[in-house]
Amino acid sequence: MNDLKIYRKRMIPDECILLKDDMILNRTDDLIVTKWNTLKPRRDFHHGYSCYFLKLGFKISKFYREDNSLLYWYCDIVDYTYQDADNTLIVTDLLADVVVYPDGYVKVLDLNELAIALEKNLCEPQIITQALRKLDSLLNLIYDDKFDILSAEIEAY
Repeated sequence: MNDLKIYRKRMIPDECILLKDDMILNRTDDLIVTKWNTLKPRRDFHHGYSCYFLKLGFKISKFYREDNSLLYWYCDIVDYTYQDADNTLIVTDLLADVVVYPDGYVKVLDLNELAIALEKNLCEPQIITQALRKLDSLLNLIYDDKFDILSAEIEAY
């Protein structure tokens, strides 16, 4: 299970980083759950868990402060590419994000980055369309009070 290599790929900024220190806790055909510490020390958060929903196009992460208190849930809209030859999963950030705070407040982030990506031809227009559809699907789950379906995959750890 742990021989899978996971890369985080971004369009803004243009980078692809191996998440070499992430520990895989669970892996099925539909999802992967990881435990991680921040790549670089930060004051606002320290560590967390992520669940990659491979068929839905979401990565749901639970961010903790250093004292182990919950900061928030961070939801990335993503696309996945699996390379069987070297057992590699490339997770491409599709820019739009959603933060769910412990009090239930929901904040949508980085929609302007979708426009920048389109204007600067950083991706094909259908990628932007795909990101917006996945964002809509995630927001509908949240607004229909079904976020616990997603968060439950992490709550088990």
